[in-house]
Amino acid sequence: MTFSELNLSAPLLKALDEMGYTTPTTIQQKAFSVIMSGQDVCGIAQTGTGKTLAYLLPCLRQLTYSKERNPQMLVLVPTRELVVQVVEAAQKLTAHMSLEVAGVYGGVNMNPQRDMVERGLDVLVATPGRLFDLAASGSLRMKGIKKLVIDEMDEMLNLGFRTQLTNILDMLPARRQNLLFSATMPEELTSLIHDYFNSNITRIEAAPAGQPLENIQQTAYAVPNFYTKVNLLELLLQQHEQMSKVLVFVATKSLADQLYEQLETKFPEQAGIIHSNKEQNYRFNTVRQFQNGTYRFIIATDIVARGIDISEVTHVINFDLPEVPENYIHRIGRTGRADKKGIAISFITEREQEQQQKIETLMNYQIPMIPIPENLVISSVLTPDEEPKVYMKVVPAVQPRKDAGASFHEKKAKNQKVNVRVSHADKMMKKYGKPKKRPKKR
Repeated sequence: MTFSELNLSAPLLKALDEMGYTTPTTIQQKAFSVIMSGQDVCGIAQTGTGKTLAYLLPCLRQLTYSKERNPQMLVLVPTRELVVQVVEAAQKLTAHMSLEVAGVYGGVNMNPQRDMVERGLDVLVATPGRLFDLAASGSLRMKGIKKLVIDEMDEMLNLGFRTQLTNILDMLPARRQNLLFSATMPEELTSLIHDYFNSNITRIEAAPAGQPLENIQQTAYAVPNFYTKVNLLELLLQQHEQMSKVLVFVATKSLADQLYEQLETKFPEQAGIIHSNKEQNYRFNTVRQFQNGTYRFIIATDIVARGIDISEVTHVINFDLPEVPENYIHRIGRTGRADKKGIAISFITEREQEQQQKIETLMNYQIPMIPIPENLVISSVLTPDEEPKVYMKVVPAVQPRKDAGASFHEKKAKNQKVNVRVSHADKMMKKYGKPKKRPKKR
């Protein structure tokens, strides 16, 4: 099937042709007619299967110009990077349509976004926090929302947006079409659907999480430590020119900084880094330079796995395996997108074997292990985290106080009492200086 066989308008077909898209993905084919029919939809599909166009195409096909200029379609996403990605895709699709598309997100001044919303628009893409702020301030009116899309729903709940989501849902008009897209189906999502959405919501699945994508070739190397991983990554980048757009995933922000320092000088102006400690503009610029080919590879934490869409990633390197098995699926889903071929390579140490087993159990697939290159330099240097730790219980000896005296000591003079019988006459003599006699009894 091609896009021309779907019930798309001429402006949308022209935009797709300009974007270079001819064939819809599985999720796009399955979702199109169901969404066009007006049913509520819950789409379960992995990252990289084309979910964005799966909901944009049928929704934009049905939207028409409105004089009120209040949003007709609302798309909620978990991250600022994803807002930019969806807005860019929607603007390209509406290039030949009279629909206004805009995005709002936190971390920046709200006043320009408030002005933009008040001027009027048709499609609004937003993170939950900033959307709620605009709606609560009265700048955004949501009475005209006809279609609600919540993308990366499971990640939204993982990031703690449930309260904000429920507050937003209470503000929306009751008559609307609900489209939920998620890579997994946790119990919390099932509960939210039961409480806030149509009970007969249609479920569509295409490559659900846990099922390895057939167009991604997975391999792994067994390596002993961090610095050997650095040597292996450097060797692969030097030997394979086809590794032209590589995403390198690490476990933590500090490891990302550490790896960047190791490779920056060896690959000058070819390396980028992105994680949550970097400023928003820095992150956007890094992604942009990676997208246009200025950077050959970028080092990232899992924020990128669900946050942004970078086309034509040739390789994904799991420098460290993730703690959450599902994140492995989201990571490798950055390559092999839109039914293209991709390659995912993992570096696995002995302590990461338990994570490897969990990932393989989730996928029901064993990642092929390949021998390390003969010319790889095996490092004996260990990071502080890798050095063996010996735990011994140390009982400190009780030291006597230097300023302490003997256990027994002489009493002070005022406390030294002697039981001596004193006569009444002697007491009177001591008190009055002369003897006093008691009066005789009568």
